[in-house]
Amino acid sequence: MNTNDRNLYTQDEVPWYRPQGDELSLFEHAWNHNLPVMIKGPTGCGKTRFVQHMAAKLGRPLYTVACHEDLTAAALVGRHLIGEQGTYWCDGPLTRAVREGAICYLDEVVEARKDTTVVLHPLTDDRRILPIERTGETLKAPPGFMLVVSYNPGYQNLLKGMKPSTRQRW
Repeated sequence: MNTNDRNLYTQDEVPWYRPQGDELSLFEHAWNHNLPVMIKGPTGCGKTRFVQHMAAKLGRPLYTVACHEDLTAAALVGRHLIGEQGTYWCDGPLTRAVREGAICYLDEVVEARKDTTVVLHPLTDDRRILPIERTGETLKAPPGFMLVVSYNPGYQNLLKGMKPSTRQRW
């Protein structure tokens, strides 16, 4: 898994995507109103391509995280690392997306652990903040930041297993 997958497309490089309905305007409406988005669709239907297309269309950097059962909150938010000069803080992809006003896309979010997804809660309501407990910092998401999650309907039973406090935010 590469949790450091950051893409910034130019307007000349917009990934091709063929709309199936009004999803382009719905996504743009959510982005304009600082709302998170949940995308549901079967494997291979173009969920990731759609998010890439929209990030390029909106001119926003995109951080993509492939969720899995071992994904930790620290992998999303950040952690202290040891280097030549001692320990230092290293932002995770979610924190970098908030700092940069980027789009953070959590692919197959239902595969992530419940204790990991709770870090998303304050970003998905009207507070739009990311408390970083390990540093004592609280980041306020700028208007360009957007949280997008996706899941495969084949994992519907896992979605039901998602914490109700997480599920109701989309």
